[in-house]
Amino acid sequence: MIEEQLYLYRWGNNSKRVTMKGRICRVLARGKKNSCSIEFIDNGQQEVVSRNSLKKQGRDEEAKTI
Repeated sequence: MIEEQLYLYRWGNNSKRVTMKGRICRVLARGKKNSCSIEFIDNGQQEVVSRNSLKKQGRDEEAKTI
């Protein structure tokens, strides 16, 4: 079984991004110009964001945030 990579959304520099900051997500698709489609694992909300806004989660970090 292949484990999917989880990411931490880390930008919070405007009112919309503040609501997403610190949440765990997974990448659904990668696009052009460094964009990607993500889905938050807590409620299934989908967004298109910059890949610069994501930080890979390791197994130890994942256990702390979930």
